[in-house]
Amino acid sequence: MRPKLLVARAMFPDLLSRLTPYFDLEINQEDRIFTEDELIERLHGKFGMICTSSAKISSSLLQRLKSINDDLKIISTIAVGYDNFDIASCTENRVMATNSPDVLNETTADFAWALMMATARRVTEAEAFLRDGEWKKWSVDFFLGADIHGSTLGILGMGRIGQAIARRAAGFGMQVIYHNRQRLDPDIELKAHCAEYVDRETLFSASDHLILALPFTPEVRHSIGVAEISRMKRSATLINIARGGIVDEDVLIDALRTGQIAGAGLDVFENEPNFNRAFLDLKNVVLTPHIASASEQTRRAMVSQAINNVIAAVKGEIPPNLINRQALHLGFEQNSRDT
Repeated sequence: MRPKLLVARAMFPDLLSRLTPYFDLEINQEDRIFTEDELIERLHGKFGMICTSSAKISSSLLQRLKSINDDLKIISTIAVGYDNFDIASCTENRVMATNSPDVLNETTADFAWALMMATARRVTEAEAFLRDGEWKKWSVDFFLGADIHGSTLGILGMGRIGQAIARRAAGFGMQVIYHNRQRLDPDIELKAHCAEYVDRETLFSASDHLILALPFTPEVRHSIGVAEISRMKRSATLINIARGGIVDEDVLIDALRTGQIAGAGLDVFENEPNFNRAFLDLKNVVLTPHIASASEQTRRAMVSQAINNVIAAVKGEIPPNLINRQALHLGFEQNSRDT
């Protein structure tokens, strides 16, 4: 009998057909977001799950699940970020956790630029003005924004996506500065990206446009707050394509309302999709619903990677995007004791 697999969100049917030789599938065709109780019920007796960041794999979920199902071997998310997984609990319970990195780097970088340009040039504000029938005449100071070309681009988080963002700056004659937990190799830093490493304080004070591209961890939650935003130029923009919880949204809303910074472009929000509705009252913010990777080619590639991970696991191979390799060792030790 084939092992069972839960596909926790609706996905491309033609890609999911690759799974049928290996698994009996339960697919969430309604595309509902399951509660913890519903997720536990559906994971009962399952070998694994393909999910998105909407599936919260917490310690409590894994502990409750273990009492009714010791078969769960893998959870595979269609995302590069995996802050919805309690990785330590996954490892403790010998559950392999995998993600879908790299295939979304370029598309996400494209969108970061789209968001930055729309914010700097007040595109959505101007469009709303036009749609509302407010355009009666042209004037010299009509919707003045900020230039992208020749300005200073700051990047917080210089991983694969951050580097893809930096590469695009050359065509705009921008100075690129960045801060990262670890400084890049000089050959990568200068030859590939013409970027300059700076300390965190300088990044906030010197950037004309600051893009957040760092991974989310509990340590960085609300790490961008009053101190950081108060260092920024009043003419600066802040762009977030990382995770919403990195920014203290109340502080950002106040800064946008008072003109502490010129504008913000946000694709991610804390507690999304239940974002802070106060953003809707502001004209100097561009808001998008977590779509930075939303090209068809990229989303299909992300689903394919998630599928590759679970197929490797069911074949007894190491999934190509395994996050917690320690789970393999714990599983091996447990199997050795059992035999």
